[in-house]
Amino acid sequence: MSRSTWHPAPHEVLRTTGRLIAVDAAEGATAALPAARAAVRRMPRYGGGSDLAAALAELYEVVGWILFDAGRHRPARSFNAHAYDLARRSGDRWTGRLVLLNHSMLLAHLGRPRAAFETAGRVRGPRPLPARVDSLVLVRQAHAAALRRGDREARTLISRARSRFLDGGSRHDPAWAWWVDEPELIGHHGWVLARLGAYDRAIPLLHRAATAPGPSYRHLFTAQLLAALAGAGAWRDAEALITATAPGAGRISSARTTAQLRRTAAHLRTGPRVPAALRDAAVFLLESL
Repeated sequence: MSRSTWHPAPHEVLRTTGRLIAVDAAEGATAALPAARAAVRRMPRYGGGSDLAAALAELYEVVGWILFDAGRHRPARSFNAHAYDLARRSGDRWTGRLVLLNHSMLLAHLGRPRAAFETAGRVRGPRPLPARVDSLVLVRQAHAAALRRGDREARTLISRARSRFLDGGSRHDPAWAWWVDEPELIGHHGWVLARLGAYDRAIPLLHRAATAPGPSYRHLFTAQLLAALAGAGAWRDAEALITATAPGAGRISSARTTAQLRRTAAHLRTGPRVPAALRDAAVFLLESL
């Protein structure tokens, strides 16, 4: 039987999705790529009914996220579009909203802040969103505003995101909102401030997020912390962070994270005011990566 005519049960698709999420959270996107590719090869592109279509939308949303964090941007865009189409066909608005939030992040990463801002805004509808989801919309828009150098707007949006998160969870939260927690919001707050060059406020927030337990992809906050320390000229703290990070850097399975670490280490290796000891540490980090 061909893949085009075989229709798995929705619960089988959801089990596959759950396994992908577990691998990504524990080991990172690059480690999850083989399982994501195997799932794509095995599962049909479209479902025979709304329940199957909704389950496939969830699966392909996760595949799109893994591809993005693994640095595979073009296929990530394709799977985002396909997941959104499946969610729309099946009436699964919550998965559709998550796809839009993921795609906003991808657009910001690709240097398209206006499109990122507008895509995040499409998540809202006539009814108010639960606090956690609304806070994530505001986070995505704050990053986009920061990239457009909208200093005041970005600060306002990220502060509103923190305030909305503090409104707490509700029974209306979608199942995927489990990862929208305090360290996530704190980390993004610090990252937005670092984008604006407000390193004195960004560094403590990024440190709190980077040292909190959580999914593997939050190594990204460590990379952003190092970039902020370098931007602030906090040489001793940057050297200490590299010393702590470099031994395990080769096991980081997020292309976004390793790319940021490489950029910062390359800058520190050649920076005119960087102390010799920190230059040596930067070389060690590059070798470890």
